[in-house]
Amino acid sequence: MTLLPSGHHPDPVDHRDPEQRLKALFDRGTLRLPAARDDSGVLHGRGRVDGTPAVAFATDATRMGGALGLAGCRRIVTAIDTAVRDRVPVAGLWHSGGARLDEGVVALDGAGQVFAAMVRASGRVPQISVVLGPALGSAAYGPALTDIVIAGRAGRIFVTGDVPSGPTGADGSEVVHLRAADDDAALAATREMVVLLGRQGRLCPDDVTPGSRAGGCLDTFLPIGPAQPYDVKPLVQALLDAPGTELHAEWAPNIVTVLGRFAGRTVGVVANNPLVLDGSLDAAAAEKAARFVRMCDALAVPLIVLADTPGYLPGHDRDGDGVVRRGAKLLHAFAEAVVPRVTLVTRRAFGGSYIAMNSRALGATAVFAWPTAEVAALTPEAAVNVLHRKRLAATPPDQRGPLREHLATHESARTGGLDRAVEIGVVDAVIAPEHTRRRIAEALAAAPAGRGAHGGVPL
Repeated sequence: MTLLPSGHHPDPVDHRDPEQRLKALFDRGTLRLPAARDDSGVLHGRGRVDGTPAVAFATDATRMGGALGLAGCRRIVTAIDTAVRDRVPVAGLWHSGGARLDEGVVALDGAGQVFAAMVRASGRVPQISVVLGPALGSAAYGPALTDIVIAGRAGRIFVTGDVPSGPTGADGSEVVHLRAADDDAALAATREMVVLLGRQGRLCPDDVTPGSRAGGCLDTFLPIGPAQPYDVKPLVQALLDAPGTELHAEWAPNIVTVLGRFAGRTVGVVANNPLVLDGSLDAAAAEKAARFVRMCDALAVPLIVLADTPGYLPGHDRDGDGVVRRGAKLLHAFAEAVVPRVTLVTRRAFGGSYIAMNSRALGATAVFAWPTAEVAALTPEAAVNVLHRKRLAATPPDQRGPLREHLATHESARTGGLDRAVEIGVVDAVIAPEHTRRRIAEALAAAPAGRGAHGGVPL
């Protein structure tokens, strides 16, 4: 999650009124309500968000705590189906105590119809959920089925009647992508997501300036030492046209996922973060990245991957935490993706994590590397420890350091490293940092459009 500051919408949101909430989401004067407000517990309408057409619905917390019966659920289904028909984003504003108990199984059936509508819409239009109050029981699964979940200060997602502590509630970063300081900030973040995903723009490589967005060289964000930790987030933001929005910031922070604009186009960025666990991949990081990659692919959002990882987390050689199972999901997500996706190896790409970070073998549009990058099955030091274990053990302790350094140099030369990767075509080109943005933009622009070419969300 990322804590977003208080919003500054000109019309502060009434804390529970659904019409006021919808008005705060849409541009002033654009909200159109097709049905009068009644006892159904849901209000839905359409309008524009920064000029972008969109559909939204809001549960009515002023009536029975926002509990949903069949009539309210059908209004939600109508809103979702309308968005799919018109190929526009749909936002759901959630504040609901779940199913109406007096309707019993009828209300539960209505909730099931909502879930089915969300699944039908998945990958066809962006679905954004804003949790502004408790989302209980059947209302908990609605947000969880959508692409982006944003929570206001009072937003909570839980299945049973008691708010749990830990990652099963909306405080848990595995459910909520963004957490805002208040409702205004939550709706402001929703507006940003609607525009990013609903009006994605077009790539314009000719508009890309050299270096970073601010004009400096991108490699200045890397430390001097090849193994020194650093925060990749400033590098990601400098790569983009303007600061992007990080999703799931607190969950698996050794991988960073960001939505933003690059060369005029909405893109998703996946980056190893050497500041945490040295940028190693573990089960949680693999799952987080896989979910993000699949969402971007479903919504026709091109991907940029920044690889700087020494491999999978040391010691995780068993599947006790799901590293094999969830690591396979990341491989699957990249291999099945049809959107343009470019990888840049900034420092290191070793072992299985080299493959997992959108390698050529998995169908990457292009793989670039900076001149000082390393690509290998193992780090030279690790390779020496495996291949020359007996020789090192037989060497006097005071001579092992120089011998290990000599053998590491020999192994690097023998396996070829980056030069060999270019020779066999798994790295397309070694590029200068100052040319990075232009080369990535050109590669993305030259690639087939993927899902956007045959019925995905509008570009």
